[in-house]
Amino acid sequence: MNIQSAKQALDKVIAKSRVHLYKPIQIAEILYRDRTKGDIDLSDLKTYRNASKKWRDLICLQFLGRTSTSSARYQDDIFNENAIPPLVLAILGEENRKKNGAVEAYIYRKFQERFSQMISGLDYCRNRSVSNFNLTEFLNLFWEEPGLRRSIDKIYEIIVYALFSSLISALEVSIEVSINSDQMDVLEEFGDFTEKVLTLSKDMPSFRLDARINRLGVTNAADRGLDIWTNFGMAIQIKHLSLTEKLAKDIVSSVSADRIVIICKDVEKNVILSLLNQIGWRARIQSVITENDLLLWYEKALRGKFSCVLGEKTLENIQQEIALEFPTTNTEEFDEFFQSRYAGLDKDGIWNG
Repeated sequence: MNIQSAKQALDKVIAKSRVHLYKPIQIAEILYRDRTKGDIDLSDLKTYRNASKKWRDLICLQFLGRTSTSSARYQDDIFNENAIPPLVLAILGEENRKKNGAVEAYIYRKFQERFSQMISGLDYCRNRSVSNFNLTEFLNLFWEEPGLRRSIDKIYEIIVYALFSSLISALEVSIEVSINSDQMDVLEEFGDFTEKVLTLSKDMPSFRLDARINRLGVTNAADRGLDIWTNFGMAIQIKHLSLTEKLAKDIVSSVSADRIVIICKDVEKNVILSLLNQIGWRARIQSVITENDLLLWYEKALRGKFSCVLGEKTLENIQQEIALEFPTTNTEEFDEFFQSRYAGLDKDGIWNG
C-alpha cells in the first residue's frame, strides 16, 4: 500500500463520519501522539487502541462538549481492515512525521469545514421568520451537502420534535395518573412504595401532569430503535431510508411502547405497511406519517390561523435542538488550537484540502 491508498482510506472514513468526526479525530490524535511523543508503535494496535479514546475525548470535550456514546465495539471499528487498520495508520504516520503534522492538520481542516457547513443550517433558521421559513429548503441544505448528509436522520428527528412539541404544548395536553379505587387495600399495604415511586397516597390517589415529548438526544448508533418518546405511551421512529425486514424487526422488538409512530418518505409508506403486515407486527404501529404530512403541518403552524401560537415556538425549538445536537465549536478557540499545533505548516500537495 502507498500513501495515495492510505489517504483514500482516510478520506472514506471522513466521508462516512457524522458531523462530530469522532473517528477521524481519534486518528488525528494517534498521529499527533506518535509525532510528538514517539511512545507508541503504529504497527501494534494494543499500544494505542484504548489510550487513543482518551486522547480523542480531550479534544471532543473541548470543542464539542461531549464524547462518543457508541459501544466500545463500534468505536473500535475504526481499526478494521475496511477502515484504518495498523498497516494504513503506519503509512499515514510516516507521512505525518515527515511533513510535520500535515495529515493531522488535514483532518482538523475537515472537522472545521464540516462544522462551518452545519452553522449554515443553523443560520438558515436564525435568518428566517415564520413568513419565509421553508421546510423543503431547510432539508435540502443537508441533503445536497455531502458533508452533512450523514446527519440527515438527526435533522428529521429535530423537525419532528420541534413541531410535535409545539403542538402538544399549544393543545395543553395533560395526563391523569390514578389508582383504581377498588385496589385501596393494596395501596394501604404498599403505601411507602406508592408515595416514593408513584407520588400517590390514600389522601391523593390521583394527579394530573402535562404531556411531554422528548428526543433521546445525541447518538452514533445504527439507525434503529427509539428516536422520540413521550410520557403518554407513544414512541416515534424516524425513517428517511428504506426499511428492510431485519430493520423493521429490530425497531419493533427494541421499543417497548405499545403505540409506535413511524415517519417516512411518501414513497416508503405502502412498502412499510406491507412489510409490517408480513411480519405480523402491524398492530403495534399506531400510524405512519409521511414527509408530505410534515410539510402540510409546518405550513399550517408557520402561516396558518394559529401561527401566532405555534410559529415562533417551532422555529425556536429547531434552533435549540440543532445547537444541542451539533454544538458549534468556538471558532476563535479552535483557530488558536490549530495555530498552536500547525502554525507555519506548509500545505503539501494531497494534504491541501
